[in-house]
Amino acid sequence: MVFERFDVPDVLLIKPKKFGDARGYFMETFRQSLFEEQAGPVRFVQDNQSLSADLGTVRGLHFQLSPCAQGKLVSCVAGAILDVAVDIRVGSPTYGKHISAELTAENGQQLWVPVGFAHGFCTLEPMTKVSYKVTDYYSAEHDRGLRWDDPELGIAWPVAPEKAILSVKDKNQPDFLGLDAYFTYRTRS
Repeated sequence: MVFERFDVPDVLLIKPKKFGDARGYFMETFRQSLFEEQAGPVRFVQDNQSLSADLGTVRGLHFQLSPCAQGKLVSCVAGAILDVAVDIRVGSPTYGKHISAELTAENGQQLWVPVGFAHGFCTLEPMTKVSYKVTDYYSAEHDRGLRWDDPELGIAWPVAPEKAILSVKDKNQPDFLGLDAYFTYRTRS
């Protein structure tokens, strides 16, 4: 596996090595020891999967508050997504900045979205399945979000706002400038 860093600290793009032949391919998608060398100590407690039937489906931007804050290891197991992480750690040199990566079933890449980031994605193909591991259990009480198309964030989504398919919840998320200081930036030691 190859781990790539972004200009936004702590987010990682993980590129597996695929070994293929006439039968198909094999790839290692997770190894705890390698992951912790790059991301630090992490314990995953829950695996989730979503199916988005339509192209242009947007899910996010979501995060959970402490004590149930979640880090997410995201992969696309069918179809393709543009995956996005927004730094919402007050005091971070990249506060309000985002990264994006195209995750597909074909490329097998994964995005590590640590605690302190809002996360979301947009489907690039119909019938897209996304799978992700999380570091804490889902808690409706701690569930929060951020407006996906807030111009303040400058995210180049692959779908026009009027064509995006959203949940009622995601249509009504707050703007970035009105976001409370939920997370504080800390350098990793």
